[in-house]
Amino acid sequence: MNQLDQLKAFTTVVADTGNFKQLAQFAPQDATTNPSLILKAVQQPDYAPLLAQTVAGHRGRALDEIVDEVLVRFGLEILKHVPGRVSTEVDARLSFDSAATIARAQRLIGLYERAGIGAERVLIKIASTWEGIQAARVLERQGIRCNLTLLFSFCQAVACGEAGVRLISPFVGRIYDWYRKQAGAQWNEAAMAGANDPGVQSVERIYRHYKHFGIPTQVMGASFRNVGQILALAGCDLLTISPELLAQLQASDAPIERRLDPDAARAADLRPARFDEAGFRYALNEDAMATEKLAEGIRAFAADSAKLDAMIEAQR
Repeated sequence: MNQLDQLKAFTTVVADTGNFKQLAQFAPQDATTNPSLILKAVQQPDYAPLLAQTVAGHRGRALDEIVDEVLVRFGLEILKHVPGRVSTEVDARLSFDSAATIARAQRLIGLYERAGIGAERVLIKIASTWEGIQAARVLERQGIRCNLTLLFSFCQAVACGEAGVRLISPFVGRIYDWYRKQAGAQWNEAAMAGANDPGVQSVERIYRHYKHFGIPTQVMGASFRNVGQILALAGCDLLTISPELLAQLQASDAPIERRLDPDAARAADLRPARFDEAGFRYALNEDAMATEKLAEGIRAFAADSAKLDAMIEAQR
């Protein structure tokens, strides 16, 4: 078997793309999107008509309503190609507003349901701010499943577990990027690869904590920079992978082995952890990498959301 098929024996493989025409060749279980991926997709000739059709069908509506129609339209197309779930993201500009995040998530789910898609096939993506996590707590109790994204620190993961979030997406590659940049010329790529990669280590720690303490929140490693990071996390609940890296896995027949194991995590000697709001904010503040990457990620997604807004405005 190629490496992609081998990986599927240990881990649920998810495609990280808005390009739904690429999905069939990799046969992923689920798919994830974000504002940057949707923006990239609608700028391609194959997908520009989809944007134009959606905008034309909702002229006279508020801009944010049309944006949600576009996001759900892409989600509906993706769901034709995967048997599982699609993740659709709430506007990153709402990352510090719990009430607005809840309202936007409810509207997205309502659009899916009116199109005949049950809530069980949708994950609402929300940034892992304190406000985002508390919004997810409410949504989960309403039966709306959430994917907490832009997750870089242990305290974010613990808070998500306590909130009863369905799934989290710790960002392996962006953690790696930060430490590599900090090290500069001192960075040793070979020495920091695989199990020594700081992004890989972050996911391992979260995975062990969840499995050891019986926390049902699923861990989905995300934001990979190379195949080595993916293989080092074989056995993680889910991994969301770009089409480029999926193709590399598919092209290799080299054997892989399971790296993360729930039985080993349950046998580990770990202490419980808990964060109230003050403790969460302080722990996040103490983690320079997580603080910087969370803020950077929200800014980047917000900027791409604004660009998508502008494209829609030009067609209204």
